[in-house]
Amino acid sequence: MLALLGSLVSLAVGTSFAKSLFPALGAEGTSAYRIVFAMLMLMAVFRPWRRQWVWADALPLGLYGVTLGVMNLLFYSAIKTIPFGVAIAIEFTGPLAVAVWTSKKASDWLWVVLAAMGLALLLPLTGADAATALDPLGMGLALAAGACWALYIVFGQRVAMRYGSMATPMGMLAAALVVAPVGVFHAGSALLDPQWLMAGLAVALLSSAIPYALEMFSLKHLPKNTFSILLSLEPAVGALAGWLVLSERLTLLQGLAIAMVMAASMGTAWSAGRRKAPSGEDRSAI
Repeated sequence: MLALLGSLVSLAVGTSFAKSLFPALGAEGTSAYRIVFAMLMLMAVFRPWRRQWVWADALPLGLYGVTLGVMNLLFYSAIKTIPFGVAIAIEFTGPLAVAVWTSKKASDWLWVVLAAMGLALLLPLTGADAATALDPLGMGLALAAGACWALYIVFGQRVAMRYGSMATPMGMLAAALVVAPVGVFHAGSALLDPQWLMAGLAVALLSSAIPYALEMFSLKHLPKNTFSILLSLEPAVGALAGWLVLSERLTLLQGLAIAMVMAASMGTAWSAGRRKAPSGEDRSAI
């Protein structure tokens, strides 16, 4: 449990730090740093070149990796204009949609209603305070990132069953091939500045390498539903990190909206856990 919470904190701090690099590198350049450095780390650890690959592997791994890369670009672009915690809450609609879509219980649609009510509180309605209203484009980008997260889950399950742990570095390679050119186009030679290179390495460590290692450890020691419920704390951790690192303050309604999306996510995880493991002892790793 502590390992998973450490993963959430590391990811939140890493992403908050990444946002501080936007003035120099833009969301695109910072995203390129994160993906490329994470890919190099994963390649060094898993050494996928030891396996024999064929062209038939390119499509499933490519879909998985491209979805990952686009999701990262969209999310980083979203947090340029909306608070970090809010963006995570909106993005969480992706995995929530997958969980409900694969469910056979009509009662699980109640969680969709709860999440929709939470999102409705974030809409820039007519007459809202202009100082606290959220940027519609940023919200749209976060929602698009959530759609990519949903596809990432679907594609990820397929490649994980087929390639095991090797799917992660190869998928990250495909993501880097998509994100790196976009980052170079927007940030240019700034990406070669030593101070930004070191900052990019820190972003990759905090937001990719360390969270991935801690999550893998957690998956081996926690039931799936417990893992999913704790993972639902990510919007709250993100909001706290945004406040501490970036001085992002949320309104009461925005905080309530985040809480409602978190509750919906926890509810779907709890419901899935009851269906799959009524005794609460399902400890198999994802």
